Amino acid sequence: MSNTLRPYLSCVRSTLTAAMTLENFGSQVVERHNKPEVEARSSKEVLLTPLTIARNESEKVLIEPSVNSIRLSIKIKQADEIERVICHKLARFLMQRAESFVILRRKPIPGYDISFLITNFHTEALQKHKLVDFVIQFMEDVDKEISELKLSINARARIVAESYLGVFT
Repeated sequence: MSNTLRPYLSCVRSTLTAAMTLENFGSQVVERHNKPEVEARSSKEVLLTPLTIARNESEKVLIEPSVNSIRLSIKIKQADEIERVICHKLARFLMQRAESFVILRRKPIPGYDISFLITNFHTEALQKHKLVDFVIQFMEDVDKEISELKLSINARARIVAESYLGVFT
């Protein structure tokens, strides 16, 4: 992990750990229902203040906690058009396989590239610190993967350009 990324991920880790105090909370509107309140938004008193942690304008995390769930939305760094395309394709690939990632949402929040939904059932079945570690590792790996794919695309483009222009010499 680079030194510039370390404080950003550290802040996300500590905020997410603090917000991970979820409990079983039935719906106040419908009896015997337990929906994630951050998604249902049926009662304002069970929603907590959303937090935005930004590294810069193009890279930020939105944490929306409630009594029984947390929605975590990530905007991935996209410096140029190639990174935008790679990020879009990668996020689409992951979201099509959301059932394999238990906490991944199929659609991100508008303005963000990918979203996670962590409920009290997830924190009961899985270890909280492992969930936080997964999110942080995911953020690190996505940045690395996009950088590697961009380098690979540029290398292939260079080879194609050299072979194409080699015909004219």
